[in-house]
Amino acid sequence: MKKLLSSLSLLLVAYGTVFSANAQEVKGDIQAGEKKIAMCIGCHGIKGYQASFPEIHKVPMISGQGAKYIVSALTAYKKGDRKHPTMRGIAESLSDQDMADMGAYYEAHGKVEGATLPEKAPEGNARVAALLQKGACVSCHGDNFSKPIDPSYPKIAGQHSDYLFVALKSYKAEGHALWGRSNGVMGGIAKQYSNSELKDLAGYISAQPGELKTVPQSKFR
Repeated sequence: MKKLLSSLSLLLVAYGTVFSANAQEVKGDIQAGEKKIAMCIGCHGIKGYQASFPEIHKVPMISGQGAKYIVSALTAYKKGDRKHPTMRGIAESLSDQDMADMGAYYEAHGKVEGATLPEKAPEGNARVAALLQKGACVSCHGDNFSKPIDPSYPKIAGQHSDYLFVALKSYKAEGHALWGRSNGVMGGIAKQYSNSELKDLAGYISAQPGELKTVPQSKFR
């Protein structure tokens, strides 16, 4: 009986592993993604568009963002790890395939072939250099903040500074039902900084050249 239970346990673990691997292997289709972004265009397809919750800030640029990060972010909204009400409502309606297709679309959207970026971002002033070192930011987001070491991490170079500031602060939020982000790594890092320091970091990263952009889209698909 013990051997049978042990065998069943091993089978369940193996099945879970295979299921997890298959879930991670969902392939995104750019053309399919183009037909699924109607909910995205109204905010992310308008240059300078601003959100008003939890405070006024520009919505993030997502054209040129990594596909796997987009999937990771949408999954976090769907699970409730990110609590923004509008994004949660959208993400809850999406399947894994929808997310993969949308990620593939936005990664390729507005991409310029042959465009190059510096291998390393300039150090900035002494205050910013110390803040970057304290958080070991390049260890995940890359020396130029546009080549993350894992594709599920975001490209952040050139992103709107006010959005970056709000995003960083959201990792410090606890106990809020409608806003905040749950992420052990980013939460531990963000809580080391004052809001003033986070604003300095956001300003520096926003000033770096990157691949992110807003591509105007007036037609809903």
